[in-house]
Amino acid sequence: MGEAKRLSGKPVADQLTEENQKRAWEMRQQGIVPTLAILRVGEDTGDLAYERGAMKRAEKTGVEVRQVTFPESVTQAELLRAIEQLNQDEKVDGVLLLRPLPHHVDEKYICEQLDPAKDVDGITSGSMAGVFMDTGRGFPPCTAQACMEMLDYYGEDLTGKKVTVMGRSLVIGKPVAMMAMKRNATVTVLHSRTRREDFAKAGQEADVVIAAMGRAKMVGPGQLGHDQIILDVGINEDEDGGLCGDVDYEAVWPGAAMITPVPGGVGSVTTAVLMKHVLQAAGRRMG
Repeated sequence: MGEAKRLSGKPVADQLTEENQKRAWEMRQQGIVPTLAILRVGEDTGDLAYERGAMKRAEKTGVEVRQVTFPESVTQAELLRAIEQLNQDEKVDGVLLLRPLPHHVDEKYICEQLDPAKDVDGITSGSMAGVFMDTGRGFPPCTAQACMEMLDYYGEDLTGKKVTVMGRSLVIGKPVAMMAMKRNATVTVLHSRTRREDFAKAGQEADVVIAAMGRAKMVGPGQLGHDQIILDVGINEDEDGGLCGDVDYEAVWPGAAMITPVPGGVGSVTTAVLMKHVLQAAGRRMG
Protein backbone atom coordinates (compact mmCIF):
# COMPACT_ATOMS: atom_id res chain seq x y z
CA MET A 1 0.00 0.00 0.00
CA GLY A 2 1.30 3.44 -0.92
CA GLU A 3 0.94 6.68 0.97
CA ALA A 4 -2.45 7.37 2.55
CA LYS A 5 -4.82 9.63 0.66
CA ARG A 6 -5.65 12.83 2.53
CA LEU A 7 -9.40 13.34 2.49
CA SER A 8 -9.72 17.11 2.35
CA GLY A 9 -13.07 18.67 3.17
CA LYS A 10 -12.66 21.70 0.89
CA PRO A 11 -13.65 20.08 -2.43
CA VAL A 12 -16.61 18.42 -0.70
CA ALA A 13 -17.79 21.75 0.73
CA ASP A 14 -17.19 23.48 -2.61
CA GLN A 15 -19.32 20.96 -4.51
CA LEU A 16 -22.11 21.15 -1.92
CA THR A 17 -22.01 24.95 -2.06
CA GLU A 18 -22.28 24.91 -5.84
CA GLU A 19 -25.35 22.66 -5.63
CA ASN A 20 -26.79 24.82 -2.84
CA GLN A 21 -26.26 28.02 -4.85
CA LYS A 22 -28.25 26.61 -7.75
CA ARG A 23 -31.10 25.53 -5.46
CA ALA A 24 -31.16 28.90 -3.66
CA TRP A 25 -31.26 30.76 -6.99
CA GLU A 26 -34.17 28.60 -8.18
CA MET A 27 -36.07 29.34 -4.96
CA ARG A 28 -35.47 33.06 -5.22
CA GLN A 29 -36.81 32.98 -8.78
CA GLN A 30 -40.04 31.67 -7.24
CA GLY A 31 -40.11 34.42 -4.62
CA ILE A 32 -38.84 32.22 -1.78
CA VAL A 33 -35.92 33.64 0.22
CA PRO A 34 -34.33 30.74 2.17
CA THR A 35 -33.61 32.06 5.65
CA LEU A 36 -31.60 30.77 8.60
CA ALA A 37 -31.91 32.21 12.12
CA ILE A 38 -28.83 31.82 14.33
CA LEU A 39 -29.68 31.99 18.02
CA ARG A 40 -26.65 32.68 20.20
CA VAL A 41 -26.33 33.30 23.94
CA GLY A 42 -23.17 35.03 25.18
CA GLU A 43 -19.83 35.57 23.44
CA ASP A 44 -18.19 32.14 23.45
CA THR A 45 -15.25 32.21 21.03
CA GLY A 46 -16.17 28.82 19.52
CA ASP A 47 -19.76 29.94 18.96
CA LEU A 48 -18.62 33.19 17.40
CA ALA A 49 -16.23 31.38 15.07
CA TYR A 50 -18.91 28.93 13.93
CA GLU A 51 -21.41 31.76 13.48
CA ARG A 52 -18.95 33.70 11.31
CA GLY A 53 -18.27 30.60 9.24
CA ALA A 54 -21.99 29.91 8.81
CA MET A 55 -22.69 33.51 7.79
CA LYS A 56 -19.86 33.47 5.27
CA ARG A 57 -21.16 30.21 3.78
CA ALA A 58 -24.73 31.55 3.74
CA GLU A 59 -23.67 34.69 1.87
CA LYS A 60 -21.84 32.56 -0.69
CA THR A 61 -24.86 30.26 -1.02
CA GLY A 62 -27.68 32.78 -1.26
CA VAL A 63 -29.25 32.07 2.15
CA GLU A 64 -30.37 34.99 4.31
CA VAL A 65 -29.24 34.98 7.94
CA ARG A 66 -31.06 36.51 10.88
CA GLN A 67 -28.97 36.83 14.04
CA VAL A 68 -30.77 36.56 17.37
CA THR A 69 -28.41 37.22 20.27
CA PHE A 70 -28.79 37.35 24.03
CA PRO A 71 -26.38 38.11 26.89
CA GLU A 72 -25.17 35.30 29.14
CA SER A 73 -27.68 36.50 31.75
CA VAL A 74 -30.71 35.67 29.55
CA THR A 75 -33.63 34.05 31.37
CA GLN A 76 -35.21 30.78 30.34
CA ALA A 77 -38.49 32.60 29.67
CA GLU A 78 -36.77 35.02 27.27
CA LEU A 79 -35.17 32.17 25.34
CA LEU A 80 -38.47 30.30 25.14
CA ARG A 81 -40.22 33.41 23.77
CA ALA A 82 -37.52 33.81 21.12
CA ILE A 83 -37.84 30.19 20.02
CA GLU A 84 -41.62 30.41 19.91
CA GLN A 85 -41.41 33.50 17.71
CA LEU A 86 -38.97 31.76 15.34
CA ASN A 87 -41.21 28.67 15.22
CA GLN A 88 -44.14 30.83 14.16
CA ASP A 89 -42.25 33.08 11.73
CA GLU A 90 -43.09 31.83 8.23
CA LYS A 91 -40.09 33.64 6.77
CA VAL A 92 -37.63 31.58 8.84
CA ASP A 93 -36.90 28.15 7.37
CA GLY A 94 -34.24 26.91 9.78
CA VAL A 95 -32.96 27.69 13.27
CA LEU A 96 -29.42 27.05 14.50
CA LEU A 97 -29.27 27.15 18.30
CA LEU A 98 -25.64 27.43 19.37
CA ARG A 99 -24.73 25.36 22.41
CA PRO A 100 -23.85 24.80 25.18
CA LEU A 101 -26.30 27.18 26.83
CA PRO A 102 -25.61 28.81 30.22
CA HIS A 103 -25.99 26.49 33.23
CA HIS A 104 -28.92 28.43 34.68
CA VAL A 105 -31.23 27.43 31.82
CA ASP A 106 -32.49 23.91 31.07
CA GLU A 107 -30.77 23.24 27.76
CA LYS A 108 -32.58 19.98 27.05
CA TYR A 109 -35.97 21.59 27.63
CA ILE A 110 -35.06 24.63 25.53
CA CYS A 111 -33.94 22.45 22.61
CA GLU A 112 -37.15 20.44 22.71
CA GLN A 113 -39.23 23.58 22.16
CA LEU A 114 -37.76 24.07 18.68
CA ASP A 115 -40.01 22.93 15.83
CA PRO A 116 -38.31 19.82 14.30
CA ALA A 117 -39.24 21.13 10.85
CA LYS A 118 -36.87 24.06 11.50
CA ASP A 119 -34.28 22.07 13.46
CA VAL A 120 -31.53 22.14 10.82
CA ASP A 121 -28.80 20.80 13.14
CA GLY A 122 -30.63 17.80 14.60
CA ILE A 123 -30.90 18.81 18.26
CA THR A 124 -34.52 17.81 18.95
CA SER A 125 -35.89 14.35 19.69
CA GLY A 126 -38.18 14.87 16.69
CA SER A 127 -35.16 15.20 14.40
CA MET A 128 -33.43 12.24 16.03
CA ALA A 129 -36.57 10.15 15.51
CA GLY A 130 -36.38 11.15 11.86
CA VAL A 131 -32.83 9.79 11.66
CA PHE A 132 -33.62 6.57 13.53
CA MET A 133 -36.99 5.86 11.90
CA ASP A 134 -36.33 7.44 8.49
CA THR A 135 -39.51 9.54 8.70
CA GLY A 136 -38.22 12.45 6.62
CA ARG A 137 -38.99 14.81 9.52
CA GLY A 138 -36.31 17.04 10.92
CA PHE A 139 -32.62 16.74 10.02
CA PRO A 140 -29.57 14.80 11.18
CA PRO A 141 -26.82 16.73 13.00
CA CYS A 142 -24.69 18.58 10.44
CA THR A 143 -21.42 16.90 11.46
CA ALA A 144 -22.91 13.40 11.15
CA GLN A 145 -24.27 14.30 7.72
CA ALA A 146 -20.87 15.76 6.78
CA CYS A 147 -19.31 12.31 7.32
CA MET A 148 -21.73 10.83 4.79
CA GLU A 149 -21.08 13.68 2.34
CA MET A 150 -17.34 13.00 2.60
CA LEU A 151 -17.82 9.31 1.80
CA ASP A 152 -20.13 10.12 -1.12
CA TYR A 153 -17.74 12.64 -2.62
CA TYR A 154 -14.79 10.27 -2.47
CA GLY A 155 -16.85 7.42 -3.93
CA GLU A 156 -16.94 5.12 -0.90
CA ASP A 157 -19.97 2.80 -0.82
CA LEU A 158 -20.63 1.41 2.68
CA THR A 159 -22.63 -1.62 1.51
CA GLY A 160 -21.30 -4.69 3.28
CA LYS A 161 -18.46 -2.73 4.92
CA LYS A 162 -17.56 -2.98 8.60
CA VAL A 163 -17.87 0.48 10.13
CA THR A 164 -16.58 1.14 13.63
CA VAL A 165 -17.90 4.30 15.30
CA MET A 166 -15.81 5.45 18.26
CA GLY A 167 -18.21 7.46 20.42
CA ARG A 168 -21.92 7.27 21.23
CA SER A 169 -23.01 10.90 21.61
CA LEU A 170 -26.31 12.13 20.18
CA VAL A 171 -24.36 14.77 18.27
CA ILE A 172 -22.21 12.34 16.26
CA GLY A 173 -21.87 8.72 17.39
CA LYS A 174 -25.46 7.50 17.51
CA PRO A 175 -26.80 9.34 14.43
CA VAL A 176 -23.78 8.54 12.25
CA ALA A 177 -24.08 4.86 13.24
CA MET A 178 -27.73 4.85 12.13
CA MET A 179 -26.86 6.65 8.88
CA ALA A 180 -24.12 4.11 8.12
CA MET A 181 -26.58 1.27 8.80
CA LYS A 182 -29.05 2.87 6.42
CA ARG A 183 -26.29 2.57 3.81
CA ASN A 184 -26.06 -1.18 4.49
CA ALA A 185 -22.91 -1.13 6.63
CA THR A 186 -22.35 -3.49 9.56
CA VAL A 187 -21.80 -1.10 12.44
CA THR A 188 -20.03 -1.44 15.78
CA VAL A 189 -20.28 1.41 18.29
CA LEU A 190 -17.48 1.82 20.85
CA HIS A 191 -17.46 4.10 23.89
CA SER A 192 -15.61 4.96 27.08
CA ARG A 193 -16.85 1.81 28.86
CA THR A 194 -15.89 -0.60 26.08
CA ARG A 195 -13.23 -3.05 27.27
CA ARG A 196 -9.79 -2.08 26.00
CA GLU A 197 -9.21 -5.33 24.15
CA ASP A 198 -12.65 -5.14 22.48
CA PHE A 199 -12.01 -1.50 21.52
CA ALA A 200 -8.75 -2.40 19.80
CA LYS A 201 -10.21 -5.49 18.09
CA ALA A 202 -13.20 -3.60 16.63
CA GLY A 203 -10.94 -0.77 15.49
CA GLN A 204 -8.48 -3.12 13.84
CA GLU A 205 -11.13 -5.15 12.01
CA ALA A 206 -13.03 -2.18 10.55
CA ASP A 207 -13.05 -1.10 6.92
CA VAL A 208 -14.13 2.40 7.96
CA VAL A 209 -13.46 4.10 11.30
CA ILE A 210 -15.35 7.20 12.45
CA ALA A 211 -13.60 8.68 15.48
CA ALA A 212 -15.81 10.89 17.67
CA MET A 213 -14.64 10.44 21.25
CA GLY A 214 -13.74 14.06 21.98
CA ARG A 215 -10.25 13.29 23.31
CA ALA A 216 -7.11 14.59 21.64
CA LYS A 217 -5.07 11.98 19.74
CA MET A 218 -6.52 9.10 21.77
CA VAL A 219 -6.78 6.83 18.71
CA GLY A 220 -3.40 5.53 17.60
CA PRO A 221 -1.98 2.61 15.59
CA GLY A 222 -2.79 0.18 18.42
CA GLN A 223 -6.54 0.75 17.96
CA LEU A 224 -6.48 0.61 14.17
CA GLY A 225 -5.71 -1.81 11.36
CA HIS A 226 -4.21 -1.17 7.92
CA ASP A 227 -5.62 0.25 4.68
CA GLN A 228 -8.66 1.71 6.43
CA ILE A 229 -10.75 4.80 5.72
CA ILE A 230 -10.55 7.02 8.81
CA LEU A 231 -12.91 9.94 9.40
CA ASP A 232 -11.76 12.02 12.36
CA VAL A 233 -14.59 14.14 13.75
CA GLY A 234 -12.73 15.37 16.83
CA ILE A 235 -11.72 19.00 17.31
CA ASN A 236 -9.37 19.31 20.26
CA GLU A 237 -6.48 21.44 21.44
CA ASP A 238 -3.08 19.75 21.42
CA GLU A 239 -0.17 20.28 23.82
CA ASP A 240 1.09 23.20 21.71
CA GLY A 241 -2.26 24.99 21.64
CA GLY A 242 -3.02 23.99 18.06
CA LEU A 243 -6.02 22.06 16.71
CA CYS A 244 -5.95 18.28 16.48
CA GLY A 245 -8.39 15.45 16.11
CA ASP A 246 -9.20 12.33 18.12
CA VAL A 247 -6.78 10.39 15.89
CA ASP A 248 -3.02 10.71 16.19
CA TYR A 249 -2.73 11.74 12.54
CA GLU A 250 1.06 11.53 12.14
CA ALA A 251 1.28 8.12 13.81
CA VAL A 252 -1.68 6.63 11.93
CA TRP A 253 -1.03 8.13 8.48
CA PRO A 254 1.50 5.49 7.25
CA GLY A 255 -0.93 2.58 7.67
CA ALA A 256 -4.16 4.24 6.50
CA ALA A 257 -5.74 4.07 3.05
CA MET A 258 -7.60 7.37 3.45
CA ILE A 259 -7.73 9.78 6.38
CA THR A 260 -9.27 13.18 7.12
CA PRO A 261 -7.04 15.91 8.57
CA VAL A 262 -7.93 18.18 11.50
CA PRO A 263 -8.45 20.98 10.73
CA GLY A 264 -9.50 20.85 7.09
CA GLY A 265 -11.49 17.60 7.10
CA VAL A 266 -15.03 16.76 8.23
CA GLY A 267 -15.45 20.00 10.18
CA SER A 268 -14.94 22.13 7.09
CA VAL A 269 -17.99 20.52 5.46
CA THR A 270 -20.49 21.22 8.26
CA THR A 271 -21.54 24.75 7.27
CA ALA A 272 -22.19 23.59 3.68
CA VAL A 273 -24.38 20.80 5.11
CA LEU A 274 -26.13 23.38 7.29
CA MET A 275 -27.05 25.39 4.17
CA LYS A 276 -28.25 22.21 2.44
CA HIS A 277 -30.58 21.57 5.39
CA VAL A 278 -31.93 25.14 5.32
CA LEU A 279 -32.70 24.78 1.62
CA GLN A 280 -34.36 21.41 2.20
CA ALA A 281 -36.49 22.99 4.95
CA ALA A 282 -37.44 25.81 2.59
CA GLY A 283 -38.29 23.25 -0.09
CA ARG A 284 -40.57 21.38 2.29
CA ARG A 285 -42.28 24.65 3.14
CA MET A 286 -42.88 25.28 -0.57
CA GLY A 287 -44.51 21.85 -0.77
